[in-house]
Amino acid sequence: MYSTQPPLLSIITPMFNAGSMFDDFIQALLAQTLTQMEIIIVDDGSTDESGERADAYALQYPHIRVIHQANGGVSRARNAGLAMARGKYVTFPDADDTMNPAMYQTLVEMAERDDLDAAQCNAEWFFKASQTTKPLIPLDRLTSTAVLSGPEWLNKALKTHRYMHVVWLGIYRRDLIEQNHLTFEPGLHHQDIPWTTEFMFNAKRVRYTDQMLYRYYLHDASISNRKRTGQRNVEYQRHYLKIAQMLEEINARYRDKVKIYPVFHYQITREALSVCHSIRREPEESARQAMITDLFATQTHKRMLRNARGARQWYQLLLWLSRIYRWRNK
Repeated sequence: MYSTQPPLLSIITPMFNAGSMFDDFIQALLAQTLTQMEIIIVDDGSTDESGERADAYALQYPHIRVIHQANGGVSRARNAGLAMARGKYVTFPDADDTMNPAMYQTLVEMAERDDLDAAQCNAEWFFKASQTTKPLIPLDRLTSTAVLSGPEWLNKALKTHRYMHVVWLGIYRRDLIEQNHLTFEPGLHHQDIPWTTEFMFNAKRVRYTDQMLYRYYLHDASISNRKRTGQRNVEYQRHYLKIAQMLEEINARYRDKVKIYPVFHYQITREALSVCHSIRREPEESARQAMITDLFATQTHKRMLRNARGARQWYQLLLWLSRIYRWRNK
């Protein structure tokens, strides 16, 4: 039964043409054992019947609210939801995923018990084609933690090389978001990466549970799973170049406030190296040269050199830069 008390948690979900998965998602939210919560669905200009289905749920359940807006992308939708949120904590699940019925009660109880700024959990990948699952972070890489500072937790998580900067992994104290004016970058794919990094740089108390409470569905329609070539690939890789720049700027802004661990530099070069891999795989020579031009125009080659850490990454970086210089001068 939904509580009439002020919500402890605001669940903010952008939705664009969610299709049949939307009903499974809503049912997973309605099955949550946490009762002090509100659900904010941001219909980001859907052209299927998703918006109408969301309105129907809102009429039936008083703790569901729907915002309809012109299509502007995930970041603008999340920012719109944040502006309406009333919960002590917020979270941002995707409209085509599901979660364990105890997920949000587990995380809110962790946060309340230990006065946390963020509580995060493990998740599982669900492969629709094979109907199989695997952990996001294997237990041999990371187990449940005590209370850590945000930078300590991020350092520990990134060192597993399995952690993902995704906001659906946890709940976040709304006051901390508002005090530090943290918003999502409009138009940027994978904007979770800089957002979670800056949030953790401001967080004093964070805990992680290795319980797999969230199920992320991998399917062909996912942004990260779409195969791109040509100009579409050029434009997509610009997001990673921007992310690498943003991460370096965040490190610089906070270097006198928090400990900037080596892995915080490492992830900058890692994100930029993903562009190098894309250059290698690109079949169109004009698109390949356009990506190489972007990499040098944004000074990303120098950014990678400044931030590379560890012998293995240095080896990868020098190998890729030598290849790119050769391709550039063909």
